[in-house]
Amino acid sequence: MYELNVNEFDRHVYETELKDFLPDRFFDFHTHVYKASFNADISHNGGSSWIDLVADELPAEDLLRTYRVLFPDKEVTPLVFGGCLTDLDRNNRYVLDMKERYGFPALFRSGYDMPADRLEEEVKKGGFLGLKPYLTNCPPYIPSREVRIFDFLPHEHLQAADRNGWIVMLHIPRDGRLKDPVNLAQLLEIEEKYPNVKLIVAHIGRAYAPEDIGNAFDLLGRTRNMCFDFTANLSPDAIKACLKAVGPRRLLFGSDLPIAVMRMYRVTEGGVYYNVVPRGLYGDVSREAHMRESDETAITLMIYQQIRVFRQCAAELRLRDSDIEDVFYNNAQRLIGPVSRFSEK
Repeated sequence: MYELNVNEFDRHVYETELKDFLPDRFFDFHTHVYKASFNADISHNGGSSWIDLVADELPAEDLLRTYRVLFPDKEVTPLVFGGCLTDLDRNNRYVLDMKERYGFPALFRSGYDMPADRLEEEVKKGGFLGLKPYLTNCPPYIPSREVRIFDFLPHEHLQAADRNGWIVMLHIPRDGRLKDPVNLAQLLEIEEKYPNVKLIVAHIGRAYAPEDIGNAFDLLGRTRNMCFDFTANLSPDAIKACLKAVGPRRLLFGSDLPIAVMRMYRVTEGGVYYNVVPRGLYGDVSREAHMRESDETAITLMIYQQIRVFRQCAAELRLRDSDIEDVFYNNAQRLIGPVSRFSEK
């Protein structure tokens, strides 16, 4: 069940810190829409488990309501795709239905073993803008810590994406996150071999702690095509490093809804991130390695925290208003192309 709870502190944060900072219209470039009934029993899971404590679905109607509540005076356009642990066929059909009903721009959730010709047919037939592969959908014999990008995003799919100039939204694998040498080598290989792919490295490569960055941007800063989103990334070190390396025209805002309604803030210790949440709000979190509890009351929502952190980075780097509009709107529009205001009928 999906629940959105907004209190007076949240409203204060929005009105005093975020409302005037955000452009009047912006894109949410990383949004999951799905229903709980689509959830699949995927035993091979290299993703985080704490996300299950927040929500097990986000129907499109609830997504629209969320934008109206959180950003009442803004025009928000989402780029949508299915959940990470859902039945791909059912979720893709749902995304297609919501795309046709509301006019959402959308990505196709791909499976590693899908024949490339069928993949290309489905994406074109549905009018999807590209692919959203995910690391849990890879050959089941590969241990989660050893998954490589090409295990769940095969070259045949990248060739189709390159032919068609598709977006590829990529959540990279491996415990080393952005600094992992295998990840970096394969990201650079995609950049070199597939120049027409509009590659988005999601979550700034999962660099949620300063130690996750390493020398990644010494290498990735030399690229010309790949972009990054700072979805669910609350690390000022990662955001500033990315901006310094590739500039504000290659960074995008995304929320990662539904998990972005988690009431939390983030701290890091010894290279590990922790989501600090109000005590008892998400049940028993004792088995979640990335969760801590606090008795504090002034804790707002992840999506607001994320924009707060970016605002701080923008001030420190003296970004211009036009730079901020690039990050929140113009960059997405350049990648997607002209998009009419979607209908909420």
